[in-house]
Amino acid sequence: MSAKRQNLVLGAFELFYEKGVHAVGINEVLAASGVAKKTLYNHFASKDELVLAVLDYRNDAYLKWLGERLERVDTGAGKIDELFDALDDWFNDREEALHAFRGCFFINVSGEYGQPESAIYQKCVEHKQAVEELILAAVALLGLSEDDSVELTDALSVLKDGAITRARVQADLGAAQRAKKTARRLLAGFLGA
Repeated sequence: MSAKRQNLVLGAFELFYEKGVHAVGINEVLAASGVAKKTLYNHFASKDELVLAVLDYRNDAYLKWLGERLERVDTGAGKIDELFDALDDWFNDREEALHAFRGCFFINVSGEYGQPESAIYQKCVEHKQAVEELILAAVALLGLSEDDSVELTDALSVLKDGAITRARVQADLGAAQRAKKTARRLLAGFLGA
């Protein structure tokens, strides 16, 4: 990625994450990134193309961060705990790689682009699926049946997104730790403990 394209994507991400996509105009993106309008349109034919590039950037950064956090632990139960510990660090701005916490960028953006068939909305769906795959890989280490693994992954994904939403909307910065306790209870139920 060229330096100017990267500046555009990073500048746009920071603005979109702070204010929302529709609240930010192209001139504001140009000012934040220090790039000329002609350069912007050399890289992106439209604002939607820029939004797609920003979603790709955030997806890659988030999956790298979460994947690295989950790799710290070897057991399935440990990885599930680490998922919520990672969220707790993010909510409480202890993760520089993710910028100051303002909720899930993909939930935020999908709310602005409500048409499920739009490319932007579909990028948000793909991100959620990729995160669920990371969770499923952790759950797979538990040795549950395929059906139980899918059910537990779904439940953990709901807990994760619920904690993110609660942390953002209600400023509940302890939501991840409470979700972790609930996840442990769920896990005990699936393992018959």
